[in-house]
Amino acid sequence: MDGYSQHLAALRRIHGRLAGSEIVWALTGSLSFALQGVPVEPHDIDLQTNAAGAYAIERHLADYVTRPVAFSAAETVRSHFGRLRVGGVEVDIIGDIEKRLPDGSWDAPPDIAHWRRWITATGIRLPVLALEYEVEAYRKLGRLEQAQLVKDFLSIGE
Repeated sequence: MDGYSQHLAALRRIHGRLAGSEIVWALTGSLSFALQGVPVEPHDIDLQTNAAGAYAIERHLADYVTRPVAFSAAETVRSHFGRLRVGGVEVDIIGDIEKRLPDGSWDAPPDIAHWRRWITATGIRLPVLALEYEVEAYRKLGRLEQAQLVKDFLSIGE
């Protein structure tokens, strides 16, 4: 099974466990980009949610936990972060992510429900973060190459 197929198989397992829950979550990062047509190779699966959602996702997927969800802070980003391994694929849980702004203050966590879009991939309905949001989020994180890649992709569709 190639890497992308392995990601989709892991995503099906995750979706199966989270479907029907009240958790507000969305895919972000490389797999989300690929599912929305951006020409990237997925590296892992990133699930973005709020703080309560991060701990709830951990409970729903407890048998896959490799790093329990806990508040984690670095110089430029902080969140309720945990990690899973589902079918050999690394999965990051990211709750209430905050990005440090140039003035040293912290950006408020995003409203996932507001920025979430729904797509159908591999026969399942999946939540993804809007690419317009992702461009700005990646800029704030200083990941300018990824931000430009997504911005260029959006420009092609205009």
